[in-house]
Amino acid sequence: MKIAAITEDGIAISQHFGRAPLYLVATVEGGKIVSKETRDKTGHHTFAAHHTQLAPGERHGYDAGAQVRHTSMMENIADCQVLIAGGMGWGAYESLKSRNIQAIVTDVGTIDEAIKLYLEDRLPNLMERLH
Repeated sequence: MKIAAITEDGIAISQHFGRAPLYLVATVEGGKIVSKETRDKTGHHTFAAHHTQLAPGERHGYDAGAQVRHTSMMENIADCQVLIAGGMGWGAYESLKSRNIQAIVTDVGTIDEAIKLYLEDRLPNLMERLH
């Protein structure tokens, strides 16, 4: 199993999926992390020139180009089953779900602790952090 977490430094979980520049991907076998790797992640920094203002009542991550941006952001974790983040938009959450990647939005601060809690089935999934 592969578990990805969004990060800026390879240690802490970033608070927003779209803004994080990296993934830390952990390979888990027999309930233990057997390897870790850092992968680049496209995000808001990549798409800044294409930023569009939301129309009144429009949900974040559902504008005309959102699916293209989400696909680009998720290409590097297509082999992962889980993504851990501190927060994200509903559009990204639903895009992950459509790719059979379980998105978990948590307040746990470090990647190692979050993975440990996930493997123990104790990682809090705070859906109220979706926007």
